[in-house]
Order: sequence, then C-alpha cells, then structure tokens
Amino acid sequence: MDANRQLWNARVAPHLASALYDVDGFVAGRGSLTALELELLGEVRGRRVLHLQCHFGQDTLDLARRGAEMTGLDISDTAIDEARILADRMGLQAKWIRADVQERQPSLEGRFDMVFTSYGVLGWLPELEGWAANIRDYLKPGGKLVLVEFHPIVWMFNDDFTRITFPWSSRAPIVEERKGSYADVERPGNFTSHWWDHGLGDILGALLGAGLRIDRYVELDGSPHDIFPRSVKGEDGLYRIGGLAGTIPMVFGLTATAPEA
Repeated sequence: MDANRQLWNARVAPHLASALYDVDGFVAGRGSLTALELELLGEVRGRRVLHLQCHFGQDTLDLARRGAEMTGLDISDTAIDEARILADRMGLQAKWIRADVQERQPSLEGRFDMVFTSYGVLGWLPELEGWAANIRDYLKPGGKLVLVEFHPIVWMFNDDFTRITFPWSSRAPIVEERKGSYADVERPGNFTSHWWDHGLGDILGALLGAGLRIDRYVELDGSPHDIFPRSVKGEDGLYRIGGLAGTIPMVFGLTATAPEA
C-alpha cells in the first residue's frame, strides 16, 4: 500500500496537466461526473456525502458545486494537498482526509447520507470486507452507497485486449511496471503498481456481508472515459474497444442502502 501511495503521489502532477482531466475546463464550469453517476446519485443538494478514493478532488468538487456537503478521502498526500488548492481556486468548501480507505476512521462513523466512489478504485485493495464494513459504518441508518466501477472482465485482458491474461479474482497482488499512466501514457518515468482482481461475487458479497442492501445494479458495454487502447467513440459518447464492441461489459454501477438500525 505504501508503494501504491507513492505511485499515486507521482501521478498527481501529470494528471493535473492532462487533457483527460481538463482542470481548466472543469474550473470554468465543465462537469466531471458522467450520466451514470449522476443518475445513481440522484439529488445531492443539502446531502452530506463522503467521496472515497477522491484523487485530487475533481468529482468531490463537482458534487460540492451541485450543493452537497462534501468530504474527500484519499491515500495520496500530494492528491489531498492539490485538492485543497483546487477547492480554494474554485471558492468551494470541502473537508479533506489523507488516509487509506481500508483503515477505519472512527470520526466518520454515522455521519453521511451518501458514500460515493468511482472508476479504478477496487483494484487497489487486497480485500474488500473491511472496505465494505467501513462504508456501512460511515453511512447514517438508511444512507446510500453509490459505486461506479470498471467491470472486472476489463482487467482480465492484456494491455492490447487481444487475449485473457489475468484471473477473474486474485488474492495475490499483481505487480506491474508501467510507463506513464492512463491519463498520459507518454509521460516520462516508470511506475510500479500492486493491484488485485475482484470478481463480481467478491464485490457484491462484501457489500451484502457488511449488511448493505443492494437496490440497483446496471452494466454498460462502453466506458465514458477514453483510457483503453483501440477504443472507438460511439454516438452515445461511450468508448468501446475495437473488435470487442458489444461483446463485453465495461462498466457497472450499483446503489446500496445501509441498515435502518
């Protein structure tokens, strides 16, 4: 986890400068949340929302701009520092916590109407039971989790999406050294990552095991973000991998409710 924290510290600067995140456009008014997240979240104005694995806070601040009372949490020191700077630049209020999402934060228990987390978050966690239990405890009774994530089948392919390379679920870490990042593959420098595959059974099982009730589950056959090779943008704005369009799910989203008592 410390190696991954250093990885995400190193990624912050290139991500801030990337066209993918388009920070200047975001500050000028462009939203960062996609249609799926907005649909699953519903009305957020006046709601107290915890955004887990918030990176440098772009989606956190999008929700703050929509009237939510926001707290963002991330493992990266640099990301949290930049989130504070971005919030000040935009004149928005949010609270920021530098922490590993797997570590219980007693000060957050029972405080939130919603917990939100999205895109490329679960693969950095070796197990999901503690993560799910934390979410349950952070939510108020009857509070809502919104999770939007890349479908596990996407992570089973090799980099070129020409063959299945990785298991559908893994307990041992998958260690890789990569150049740049998904936001800027040409960025100088190599970065070592440690990640884990989690099948849908692992994900849904962890949430159900924590006592959350799953209310809705949806899948998309395309990604709203252009981060995979050979992707082609469809008329609906989603990116599908050439040769695999319409054959695999690429994104899923769900909502779940905390126990009332």
